[in-house]
Amino acid sequence: MFFHCGQFQFDLSRPLVMGIVNVTPDSFSDGGRTLQCGAALAHAHQLIEEGADILDIGGESTRPGALPVSVQEELERIMPVIEGLRGAPVPVSVDTCKPEVMRAALAAGASMVNDINALQQPSALAAVTASSAAVCLMHKQGTPQTMQQQPQYQDVVAEVLQFLRGRMDAAQAAGIARERIVVDPGVGFGKTLAHNLALLRDLGAFGELGVPLLAGLSRKSMLGTITGQDVEHRVSASVAAALLAVQRGARIVRVHDVGATCDALKVWNAVNS
Repeated sequence: MFFHCGQFQFDLSRPLVMGIVNVTPDSFSDGGRTLQCGAALAHAHQLIEEGADILDIGGESTRPGALPVSVQEELERIMPVIEGLRGAPVPVSVDTCKPEVMRAALAAGASMVNDINALQQPSALAAVTASSAAVCLMHKQGTPQTMQQQPQYQDVVAEVLQFLRGRMDAAQAAGIARERIVVDPGVGFGKTLAHNLALLRDLGAFGELGVPLLAGLSRKSMLGTITGQDVEHRVSASVAAALLAVQRGARIVRVHDVGATCDALKVWNAVNS
């Protein structure tokens, strides 16, 4: 399975690690720490040194209850960081659902769009189609403001699969090659703990989509519920969750703790090579 990400190409013979760079004041785990461009760039370069294969730059928190920000504010947060990473040895992903932000980030050198809205906003499909960038299509139920109030499913795995298949079809119909598409079941985005565990147990089911699966479990509240640890003390649980996701078919894991995750995956790769 090959994955095309702008000028970068991965054969996915080993799982990839996507490092998180939040240029926000209110992200659930590290809000405010890398809000300034210099701090964000320093953190990005540290993640590359620790082994990140992709950097994911976000300027709008999508934690439960987070309020949206304007296009202008999001651009002011992320564009200096993306421009500062031009020429980086790894692809840069922009974590946004706004087509205007997608276009600006791609023009500045981003190689991937990570969209929690799965390119459903008007002109979002066109923004990605016009580039050579990869895209991650994610499932969520509701909005960040409402998604954790009363999420309900008859069969969470089947419903998420159906949604992602539909968005893949729309992306390909718009001209986005399958080799540029990644899917994310959206753990924690409109799901209860039971829903999240069901998705993690049955990640293998998403293999039928025929594209790489991205799993984002790092430091999430489900891990806090399971372990009783606050967000600052969920590294061990996050690494364990990343390994479980990879064992069940994830080819990309989106994480805060890049070094610890890379070390764990090196052991997993050695055992499974």
